[in-house]
Amino acid sequence: MDGGASFKKYFTIESANRSLVLVRRIVTEIVAGYRELMERRDALEATQRRLRDEETEERLADLQRCADRLNKLHAELVEIGCELKDWQSGLIDFPARHEGRDVLLCWRNGEESVSHWHEIDAGFRGRQLITPEFAALTVSS
Repeated sequence: MDGGASFKKYFTIESANRSLVLVRRIVTEIVAGYRELMERRDALEATQRRLRDEETEERLADLQRCADRLNKLHAELVEIGCELKDWQSGLIDFPARHEGRDVLLCWRNGEESVSHWHEIDAGFRGRQLITPEFAALTVSS
């Protein structure tokens, strides 16, 4: 290991793109659900002083149900082997190996395919376009 993160599963560019059929559906639900959760939370905070205790409890229970649903969706992504980096934009990283080191293939909700990558410590700002040269040296292990 190169001292970086240790992953259970590594993706090739092809396997990451194949997984998008399922990942895209899950992430679309997460982004919409997260937006809804934040809107409900903000509405509750804005009106909490005016609500009766029962109404507050009902709204809190509703928020918990939304959060539970999001956690289940997140668990599905973990099971697939990818990592949700941003609940709001639907940013996903797929662990990969490139030239003997761990890197991350990067996809964001709305993008057609996995077309970017970055070093483990670079994050979204370090995204680079996947070139044919990069693709030829990216393997699963």
